[in-house]
Amino acid sequence: MDVFAVLVAAAVAFGLGALWYGIFRRAWVANSGVPTDELGAPTNGGNPLTYLGAYVCIVLVAGMMRHIFAMAGIDTMLKGLMAGGGIGLFIIAPWITLNNLFASRAKCLCWIDGGYATIACAAIGLVLVAMR
Repeated sequence: MDVFAVLVAAAVAFGLGALWYGIFRRAWVANSGVPTDELGAPTNGGNPLTYLGAYVCIVLVAGMMRHIFAMAGIDTMLKGLMAGGGIGLFIIAPWITLNNLFASRAKCLCWIDGGYATIACAAIGLVLVAMR
């Protein structure tokens, strides 16, 4: 059952990513440096392997979070939400910021990408505990 919870949590986070990057699409595309087509959309936007790879990455994060939660005894929805949000805000977002700083990328990408990491991890934590 834990594998199913991980897959569902990853799907929720993936869906949040679609919503998040839909909202911040213009700013993200303008500042990320990804190649775009004549309409301003990322050229790899139609490549299913990009989305499959993204989902696999989120599954890995959700799987590790499930493991951490089990070891730490995180067993309530509030604890899951807080622990997940903390992982996103204090582990993943700073690492994204580190990469952006050394790549001399726009600071707004730290907020956009780090914000998504925080919200997605909080959602993963909530779903993992809810499906225990």
